[in-house]
Amino acid sequence: MSFVRGCLAFVLWFINLLFWVIPIIVLSPIKLLPIKKLQSICSALLVFCASSWIRVNVIIERLIHPVNIHLHSADIELSEKEWYMVLANHQSWVDILILQRVLNKKIPFLKFFLKKELIFVPFLGMAWWALDFPFMRRYTSAQLKKNPKLRGKDIEVTRKACAKFKSSPVSVMNFVEGTRLTAAKHGKQSSPFKHLLKPKAGGLAFALSALGEHIHKIVDVSIYYSGQTPSFWQYLCGEVKDVHVHIRVADIDVKMRGDYQKDRAFKIGFQQHLTQMWTEKDAILESMAQSDSTITNKSAPVVNSTSS
Repeated sequence: MSFVRGCLAFVLWFINLLFWVIPIIVLSPIKLLPIKKLQSICSALLVFCASSWIRVNVIIERLIHPVNIHLHSADIELSEKEWYMVLANHQSWVDILILQRVLNKKIPFLKFFLKKELIFVPFLGMAWWALDFPFMRRYTSAQLKKNPKLRGKDIEVTRKACAKFKSSPVSVMNFVEGTRLTAAKHGKQSSPFKHLLKPKAGGLAFALSALGEHIHKIVDVSIYYSGQTPSFWQYLCGEVKDVHVHIRVADIDVKMRGDYQKDRAFKIGFQQHLTQMWTEKDAILESMAQSDSTITNKSAPVVNSTSS
């Protein structure tokens, strides 16, 4: 039965994707016209299509493979009119679906930093470009050593790509660990955290530098899956029953703004600040793990539990 459910969910998700990607691709060329008012209207329509795609996905989920989202957050204020840097722990591609579900229409549409080469992916590259996903180019240490003039170019290119965010609010997603958590990776890193890999400070510092003063707040999301970490297919098959999510919002600390490449004192301070954030996140995940045990044992319900 779970296999049939998974196949049905996949077909419906694929149809939904095609339904909304086609108008996105059709509208994309309009953004090339040098008419700001028209570009603004087009951007709004594109975001509407992308947000609608998420909303329909949630409807499909509720009908075919419902999952309970247990919110452990205190009262927080979110707005579609604010600029956000969204941070989250990374365990599975399901993380993105959970983030989209809990944050869609509460903050501006989530956007990811993408490698510049991905703009050439057929159809999707055009859709990402049309939705104003920032494309970034990173130079290796070898490239910088061979050509020192390239130093700082990556930040400048990305800063220009993000210049469009000055006119309208945006949410930029960043998986600070840089990869999905597995027992093997955790052991290889000798990670000091129980539920997390070591955070990669450089990527976040780079993103904050590229976006400058336009990003004002951090939305820190911690995700804990009841039982084992699910694959995308397991999620479609309805094998994920409960997901615990903690959200906290904070102003971006002044310690997180500076030149990570050239200012050594700032670099050390940034790393220390991020490590402290990750220590707090690890404690939050441990607390949710304990709450999950309480739910499993049916000894008490979780406060703020929701199936929406």
